[in-house]
Amino acid sequence: MAEQPRVESRSPHPSVDESSRRGSVFERLADWSARHRWSALVLWVVVLVGATVAAQAAGSAYQNDVSLPGTESQQVTDRLAAESPVQAGGTISVVLQDPGGIGSADTRARVGRMLAAVRELPHVADVTSPYAERYAVSADGTIAYATVLLDAPSPDVPVEAVRAIIDTAQQAGDGGLRVELAGDAVRDAEDGGGGAAEGVGLLAALVILVLMFGSVLAASLPIVIAVFAVGATVGLVALASHVAVVADFTTPVMILVGLGVGIDYALLVFSRFRTELLRGLDRHQATKRALDAAGRTVFFAGCTVIIALMGLTVLGLGALQGVAVAVGLTVLVTMLASLTLLPALLTIFGSRLERAVRRHAARARSAEGVRWRRWSTAVQRRPWPAIVVPVVALAALCVPLLDLHLGFADAGNDQETKTSRQAYDLLAKGFGPGVNGPLLVLAEGGRPAAQAAQRALTGADGVAEVTPPMPAKRSGVSTLLVFPDSKPQDTATVDLVDRLRADVLPGVAEETGGTFLVGGATAAVVDFSTAVKDRLALFAGVVVGLSALLLMLVFRSVLIPLKAAVLNLLSVGASLGVVTLVFQKGVGGELFGVEPGPVEAFVPVMIFAIVFGLSMDYEVFLLSRMHEEWEGTGDASFAVTEGLATTARVVTAAAAIMIVVFGAFLLDPGRMLKEFGLGLAVAVLLDAVVIRCLVLPAVMQVFGARAWWLPSRLRRLPRVVIER
Repeated sequence: MAEQPRVESRSPHPSVDESSRRGSVFERLADWSARHRWSALVLWVVVLVGATVAAQAAGSAYQNDVSLPGTESQQVTDRLAAESPVQAGGTISVVLQDPGGIGSADTRARVGRMLAAVRELPHVADVTSPYAERYAVSADGTIAYATVLLDAPSPDVPVEAVRAIIDTAQQAGDGGLRVELAGDAVRDAEDGGGGAAEGVGLLAALVILVLMFGSVLAASLPIVIAVFAVGATVGLVALASHVAVVADFTTPVMILVGLGVGIDYALLVFSRFRTELLRGLDRHQATKRALDAAGRTVFFAGCTVIIALMGLTVLGLGALQGVAVAVGLTVLVTMLASLTLLPALLTIFGSRLERAVRRHAARARSAEGVRWRRWSTAVQRRPWPAIVVPVVALAALCVPLLDLHLGFADAGNDQETKTSRQAYDLLAKGFGPGVNGPLLVLAEGGRPAAQAAQRALTGADGVAEVTPPMPAKRSGVSTLLVFPDSKPQDTATVDLVDRLRADVLPGVAEETGGTFLVGGATAAVVDFSTAVKDRLALFAGVVVGLSALLLMLVFRSVLIPLKAAVLNLLSVGASLGVVTLVFQKGVGGELFGVEPGPVEAFVPVMIFAIVFGLSMDYEVFLLSRMHEEWEGTGDASFAVTEGLATTARVVTAAAAIMIVVFGAFLLDPGRMLKEFGLGLAVAVLLDAVVIRCLVLPAVMQVFGARAWWLPSRLRRLPRVVIER
């Protein structure tokens, strides 16, 4: 039964003359943008063009920092860089296959000439012939590999230099001799410029907006805001990459998030502008009222997303910190564009927009929100089924997370047409799967200690082969390559790294008095993934805790923050469960052109931060309208109905736009962006449709007036006002 209205009530839409009081910050901002509309537009054009031109002139200096100070793999990297810089450089494997035998005179001569030519190329420090090392030729003599040592780590070698190595090596590949190349530098050089994800996403978003507003002009405004914000931020971050560590995958992630959030925020403001026009306000007052209402929501939502992203700094992972700051900057610039550029555009195109809005409203077959009122009433009539069934389904989607395997995709996940993938397959065929991810053991204590380590490693379970000790520059330090009998991405390889560190090498150290460290690229991935898993709970706690505190300050409630935390965690967990099913388990992976493998270690924490922030957007937008109705009427059930009826259309439209923008990145050739696209699209779909339009109204109905209860001891907390 609905509760009786309180005696003290107020209209949620006061009719007081706006000019008789000092407007809020958001109203004054709208007024300034309207009066200086051309100045605001020119200012944003200057920022966009200036940032773009400066970035093109200066170029970018993106670099992937996967260093983890204090980890064993990082200690190996640092020691080699100091004591044997050549060994610390990147490597490229030139893989050779000749069915007639690698050792034939003609093949040896051709390979020798090719390697001599490669040795003379820029950034090549040394070349080791396959004929110089027994372990570099397969048992059947048909496959071999030469090792090209670079004079710098792979990310620091220019792409042009790597392509020159690829072209020079593959010129020898004819007459039965096949030449393929492998290595991180080769994979980076082969990466293309991406797919048509951005264009497809924007086109689909435009179609949805046209259907929603009935006007190309009105539909274009949110897209214009997103393009201005994302374009300016991309240029600024490219410039910042010269003075800070910014990963090379940052730009597409910024575009992915910026387009979705930019269109979303602008849509919220424009939708409120449209509503106020239809209520009879003039264009100027409608703009001020829209910014004073929806603008507050946008500001709060943007701050929440930024806080969630800044929570990534808790992880202490340098590679993620740069990405988090860049994406957070994208959200900030997008928010500023929605609060300054959009009001200016609403003023410039005001008369045309008003005519389009009124024409579209006149053609509508039913009054605004009628269908959503019916839906909300039906949900509120039987709230428990609307809570239990979706929650159980979402919890089931979270189950795959229990078997989540973090790592990084390697050449074995590349397209079969790439030379890096073909080299990977040839090496696995000739030498076993472990050759594609050798472990690097640093031995300190003289040659006897290194030889003792070789003997112990050779007999260890899970080890296929161990190379003889290779002395470093400083006396007493050697390195050994350990080839697992499993693929680099297998959990068996992770177990081997742990076993060598905990069981095998400590015994050798005790026996010889030497020091032994396990490093290399594969071990570094293990260390990075372990660090992410170990710190994920702290990160989640910080983000959830801060978000809950903000909701408590806004809505003066205890139950609403708790409910929001649980439901947001469900949507994030379910989306990551779907990502695990597709990319790790291979369920439906063929639809997206991906093969089973580990989930990229960056992806879960980034998706958590972004999705949790976006979930708060919808939470605040819906609840602020419910709270507005509750404050005006005191009827909790009516507040739920009206809140959903007046916001669900915008929420579902905004969600549809985000889904197509995020989903379009499944067209990108990069595995990581596919994971981001699928995870974010699924999360928004579940959050906006299942949680916000089904579970939330049902839960709020069950809560009733208790939803807005705050203990007396907490009422002294400062209040953050979202609705007018």
